[in-house]
Amino acid sequence: MITEMITGNIGFFIYMFTSIFVVVSPISGVVTFISLTSKMTRDEKNEIAKKSVTLACAIALFFAITGSIILNLFSISVDSLRVAGGLLLFSIAFDMMHAKISRESITDEEISESQERTDIWVFPIGLPLLTGPGTISTVIVLMESTASIEQKIIILVSIVLTFVLCLYIFLFSRRIHKFIGYNGMLVFTRLMGLLLAALAVDLTSTGLINIFNLTD
Repeated sequence: MITEMITGNIGFFIYMFTSIFVVVSPISGVVTFISLTSKMTRDEKNEIAKKSVTLACAIALFFAITGSIILNLFSISVDSLRVAGGLLLFSIAFDMMHAKISRESITDEEISESQERTDIWVFPIGLPLLTGPGTISTVIVLMESTASIEQKIIILVSIVLTFVLCLYIFLFSRRIHKFIGYNGMLVFTRLMGLLLAALAVDLTSTGLINIFNLTD
């Protein structure tokens, strides 16, 4: 019984962590992060990375914990959010599969306008590059999809672990970009886009099925 519980929780953790990591997709944001911090020293870049990732993690945890309150406040069902979030994630995935910067995350105009600003760790890196509407809707849906306290804790741990990895990816962003290369980044972005599209379809279909079952 205990072995089955541990095995089940491990599988749940892998699914949750993979889902959140794919949505945040920090490696896909490496090129944008490098371009925004290109004129900074190594220490300045690292400081921006730490601040932006900390902010993004705090935002994701806030919405994960208070998601049910927000949904109840606006009388929104979790299945409606599944459908809306799934459609949003699919639009992001479509851009990623074409190796484009998703306009949900950051636009070319915002990148150019941010070059001379000192608070880029808030906008556009922390929000919305790392924690945009797609990430926020995903963590709320995942938290509302389970009533188990253990599984909710696993989801919160998955969020924290995702952003810990995100921090190290940003700290070593220039080395990663140099090692993988531009073509490697394009391949990885397309792969993440494909996985994100699959997750988006799963969220949307589950939401639609539940909505139609409730109306029968």
